[in-house]
Amino acid sequence: MPGFADSFWSGDYAGGLGVLFGKLEQGIVENQQVLTIARMRAEAEELYGRRLGDIVPTTDKMTGGFAKDDGASLRKAYEGVRGEMEEASKNHKKIASNIGELVVLPFTRWCDAHAARVHNSRDDLLARIKAHDRQAEVVRKLRSSYFNKCRQVEDLEEENKLAFQEPEKTEPSTSPASKAPKTPIIKLPDSEDPEDAEPIELGDETYHAEGVKKLLTGMLNTIKLGETKVAFLGTYQNVSTGADIVEYIQKVMGASSISYAERIGQDLVSNGFLRLVGNVGNVFANSSKLNYQWRPRVFQITGIPEKKKLDRVSSIGSVAENADSPVIGSMGEMLSGWNPLNNPHPNETPIEKLQREAREADEKYKVGVRKLDLLRCNLEETMIDHLRFMERCELDRLKAIKAVMLDFSGAISNVIPSLQSTVDNMMLYQETVQPLGDLRYFLENYRTGPFVPKVQVYDNYYNNVDGKQQTFGVDLEARARHDRKRVPIIVTTILTFLDNHYPDLEGDEARRGIWIVDVPLAATHHLRNSINTGKAIPREILERYEIPIVASVLKLYLLELPGTSLVKSTR
Repeated sequence: MPGFADSFWSGDYAGGLGVLFGKLEQGIVENQQVLTIARMRAEAEELYGRRLGDIVPTTDKMTGGFAKDDGASLRKAYEGVRGEMEEASKNHKKIASNIGELVVLPFTRWCDAHAARVHNSRDDLLARIKAHDRQAEVVRKLRSSYFNKCRQVEDLEEENKLAFQEPEKTEPSTSPASKAPKTPIIKLPDSEDPEDAEPIELGDETYHAEGVKKLLTGMLNTIKLGETKVAFLGTYQNVSTGADIVEYIQKVMGASSISYAERIGQDLVSNGFLRLVGNVGNVFANSSKLNYQWRPRVFQITGIPEKKKLDRVSSIGSVAENADSPVIGSMGEMLSGWNPLNNPHPNETPIEKLQREAREADEKYKVGVRKLDLLRCNLEETMIDHLRFMERCELDRLKAIKAVMLDFSGAISNVIPSLQSTVDNMMLYQETVQPLGDLRYFLENYRTGPFVPKVQVYDNYYNNVDGKQQTFGVDLEARARHDRKRVPIIVTTILTFLDNHYPDLEGDEARRGIWIVDVPLAATHHLRNSINTGKAIPREILERYEIPIVASVLKLYLLELPGTSLVKSTR
């Protein structure tokens, strides 16, 4: 039967724990209900005993009755009945005392301690989950910052290439004829010859060079071109809104829906014809508030002159000399790195600055991923310890309630034989309580899932496999391809190590036992951290650990594979 440690896991950790602690809180309420029954029964017995005790004093206050009839047989009968009332009062008070001493007081202390254990465990785990979630959010932001810096470097490199190509086109035109007033024409570079240019996909259609030129020319001549001001950065020329571009695509290109028109607009952005200004990212949307600038490449292809003017509102021109550059960060980021008295990079060009910031963002991202992985491992170790402890607490609670029912029935049955039928029923009820059966029902009806760890894998922007500093959590095919083996080296190394040590074990039962023995997760993580380097595993490292730990780290490796369908074997 699976236990708590292998049953209340979920993708966000909090979901499975929420189900578990919801049921444990239900158990705390059940404890109070049982305690209330015992307490109110004791109060009722005490009140009944006092009322029975009031009978004799009340009758003694009456004068002229049996007190004068010393020898009458009726008086003896009366005195017998009177004595029975006193015994009945004592018996009921004894019941109240027994219930209070044997049930209410000890069970009250136990219930308070049990509730404190549950609440302390819940608070500790929730605090660790919040810390893990905060670090996961930090990693997401670091990854976004790293990717944005890399995109900015690529954008600036592309613009610098285009900027250095423009003088080659205009320099030969120095003859007097070239100075004659006429419509300027931008010629395509030789590398973009129609015969050599690759076709471009826009939506579901494929366009060759001539088709692209015709399409872009129509767009520039039809769609409204304007300018837009961006705070701290200046005014951008050759700008159209997303709504105007979508309207043209629907009317002229025959787009069947707005979503399809947005898809074509996104392809224009992806192929380097448009870019988003005034916002982060390069997502195309049908909005009059989103502005997209036509890139210099479009004007080169169509031969239509491009407006170059850009009015600056800031005197910090050395940050980005290219007026159309989209890689200028926020003004707060610019000012935070600007120190005229102590500049650590005084002669740094814009491209060198962006490359340095991309490297720094990459390092911060790597450190964040490693910290998140350590937090995750620590969280999972703590969760398993708490889950096992809560399983023992819940089993103890069921046993305690069974013992309370037995003591409660005993406190009554030992004093009042007339209540034997009630006691028999209570004994029957307590005999029906099966702690192990209730625990099995608990797991079968509220189990959320087995232990399947989720690894935060370092995601290199350039998809460089050599840059992966991890072995665990990496895709199986990618790991095998990186190792240049059909099977990852970690699998073959561990299996070979186990094959070499099998002769040291006595019998098949011992060999089978190394795979099913319960190895502490902390010990498995210790070995995992030693070999989670993305490199071959030295045999000396495996020799430091016991054989079951080595087998357990192989099972953990298989569990941490992305998209794995393997689950931890139940015991």
